[in-house]
Amino acid sequence: MEWNSERYRGHTALCEIDLPGQKRIAAATVAVVGAGGLGSAALIYLAAAGVGTLRIIDPDIVSKSNLQRQVIHSTADLGRLKADSAADTVSSLNPDVKVESYPERLTAENAPRLLDGVTVMLDCTDNFAGRMLLDDMSGRLGIPYVYGAVSRFSGHVFTRIGDSAGFRRIFGSEQTEPDCDCAANGVLNTLVGTVGTLQATEALKVIAGTGDPLVNRLLVLDLLTMEFSTLRLG
Repeated sequence: MEWNSERYRGHTALCEIDLPGQKRIAAATVAVVGAGGLGSAALIYLAAAGVGTLRIIDPDIVSKSNLQRQVIHSTADLGRLKADSAADTVSSLNPDVKVESYPERLTAENAPRLLDGVTVMLDCTDNFAGRMLLDDMSGRLGIPYVYGAVSRFSGHVFTRIGDSAGFRRIFGSEQTEPDCDCAANGVLNTLVGTVGTLQATEALKVIAGTGDPLVNRLLVLDLLTMEFSTLRLG
């Protein structure tokens, strides 16, 4: 990365990040699990921020119903693997970033390989099993993770570091509702972008070592009423 360039001046001008924080961002590897709606917004901002390596994990392909909210993909990407489509967009946005595309479904068996060397991981999945697995991997591998979820007009965000509250402790280990299908159940597209951007924000704070991440706190937002609240956990 060229430190005398204009690209990262917005960060290096912040005393809370400055050059040391930007160097930590440039040295980080962030795994984004899910290149759908949440992953789209998160990946775009993480790439623009100059994260050194972005690892994109998603086995799905781009369909027309995705395009309402998954802004990292375009009409020309219909039928392509989401991981590859997202990787191309990231590379075009910022050639400083090393992009790794893994068109695989994260499992207990492949997680140690796919998450090896990761600084922070983002839970941009849309299913209960994936969230439980990432919670388990965070505890087992010691990798901080940022959770995000959306439904209709509302969303949740929290960050787990170490033994702080994770998915199991907050929501329990039993699935009480079916997995959300945004296309079928409906979701405001800007909600997905808002939550994904908040996830990217949390990841950058963790990497740069600044601010107060949502550790042992659950951010709840409702864009229909424009209400944001934070619930303290434990």
